[in-house]
Amino acid sequence: MCVGCVILIGAAIAFLGGFAAFATHVARLSTPSELREADAIIVLTGGEKRIDAALELLESGKGQRLLISGVHPSARVIDLQRATGGNETLFSCCVDIDRLALDTIGNAEESAKWVNSHAWNSVIVVTNNYHMPRSLLELRRLIGDADLLPYPVVNTRLDDGEWVTNRAALRVLFTEYAKYVAAVARGMLPLGEPGAGDATLAVSAAHP
Repeated sequence: MCVGCVILIGAAIAFLGGFAAFATHVARLSTPSELREADAIIVLTGGEKRIDAALELLESGKGQRLLISGVHPSARVIDLQRATGGNETLFSCCVDIDRLALDTIGNAEESAKWVNSHAWNSVIVVTNNYHMPRSLLELRRLIGDADLLPYPVVNTRLDDGEWVTNRAALRVLFTEYAKYVAAVARGMLPLGEPGAGDATLAVSAAHP
């Protein structure tokens, strides 16, 4: 067998083995029943029930402020408040909106600006379980020494290995794993220093 074929087969086995480990890890993630308080909360939009979960954490006093990252540019604060049924007073005082992020990398960049501008030391990160590994990977590259507390939202339980036979879940997990591998590879490339001292988000709940 040619050397190239051996390398290709080895790479394929490594990729599939990594996917199995990734899927098993994600399937075992669960929403914590107890979570210590943090300075702030970040929720990355794009998945079901993420914002609702983040608002519940804010209302229960788990963080002082909440950043909703990746909101559609046309969405107003009042639109989000009405859509989620959130407390109007809480939205007015303690919710910031990021409309610039278009993907997970953008979420991390805008979140890092927000965290560093407020000098938060600990942040709860809310996103779906399958999205959590890549989100933490991107955030940790930019967010400095802040302690990140994952709060995975689980919409479909897969902790008994159901992901193997659930075709929809398998597709989501495989796609996310491919993105995670790409993120790891990108992280191996030399990058400039992130703009940790950038100004605060241009758009916040105080300026809808």
